[in-house]
Amino acid sequence: MLITYLTTIRFEFGAVAGLPEDLAALGIVNPLLVTDRGVVAAGIAARIAALMPKGAATPVFDDVPSNPTEEAAEAAAARYIAAGCDGIVALGGGSPMDLAKSAALLATHGGTLRDYAFILGGAGRIGPVAPVIAIPTTAGTGSEVGRGAVMSFRDGRKLTVISPHLIPRRAICDPELTLALPPGLTAATGMDALTHGIECFTSNLENPPAGAIALEGARLAARAIERAVADGSDRGARSDMMMASMMGAMAFQKGLGAVHALSHTLGGLKEVHLHHGTLNAVLLPAVLRFNAPARVAEYARLADAMAVPAGETLDRFIEGLNARLSLPASLSAMGVKRDWLDRVAELSLEDHCTRTNAVTPSARDYRAILDAAF
Repeated sequence: MLITYLTTIRFEFGAVAGLPEDLAALGIVNPLLVTDRGVVAAGIAARIAALMPKGAATPVFDDVPSNPTEEAAEAAAARYIAAGCDGIVALGGGSPMDLAKSAALLATHGGTLRDYAFILGGAGRIGPVAPVIAIPTTAGTGSEVGRGAVMSFRDGRKLTVISPHLIPRRAICDPELTLALPPGLTAATGMDALTHGIECFTSNLENPPAGAIALEGARLAARAIERAVADGSDRGARSDMMMASMMGAMAFQKGLGAVHALSHTLGGLKEVHLHHGTLNAVLLPAVLRFNAPARVAEYARLADAMAVPAGETLDRFIEGLNARLSLPASLSAMGVKRDWLDRVAELSLEDHCTRTNAVTPSARDYRAILDAAF
């Protein structure tokens, strides 16, 4: 299946075989492979490198933190320049893909990542960047078709760099790469995809095409995630989860909301490492309750699409789903401390996702949501 929407996408089992053709189409002869050590240890990085012009001699940057940082982006850009690279292949989950986009930006534009942060007015400074081919190995962020890179900055904030120029020039979505993903990571990344669909569908922006994509992404994720977690070899479930992930990011044009504003801030905390998808899962029920009065019709459509049992509210359904997936039930169970919550609430107001939440929250509202999820 070849899809052209935002970018050109190969989507099917075995799609990675098309990587040499995509490299040639973009004129890339010396790509930098950006990945993480887990993907390297799993043998996937070597498999992808073998498809590149230099094979095993392909320059690699694999020092990608689980929450990608400004410092790591600078290191990857330096590696790109030193190796004389002319493009990037991003391989892994959202972290390698977002870091690859940031490195492609810094390698071609210079300056610091702060210069390009969306909330600091940096979007207009971004022009064409080094070409990126993105190959996801998880079904969650959809970053392979997204226009943004969420990064942890030196000052402790987790901010987004956004531009159409950051959308990878090619995406290769091969569900086969997710077959060995452990159940816990399948659940956490899958809840990220489901949250994308729900938040985009209920955002305060009018964009009917993006809304339709978001609704279908939520439908696929809600119906496939438990099967993918229970049996990682279920090819149908793995394919549906990867499609849901991709569709969630395609709907980003409609904006996200309070779940992501809060999870971005929490994910940027220096005191503890918190997984983005798991944070979304834990925060989602409380945000659904906060937005419910303003989104009655939308919640009814989501409940129907997601096969929510009759009489069960959307927030209760998500709480039950989290429990069945063995995800944490609270922020405190993840290691969050109550005395951090005021700071998180205040900083989350600055996140760009706050602007597109169904109901505009105040710092007091954010504190109440955090308390409810604590």
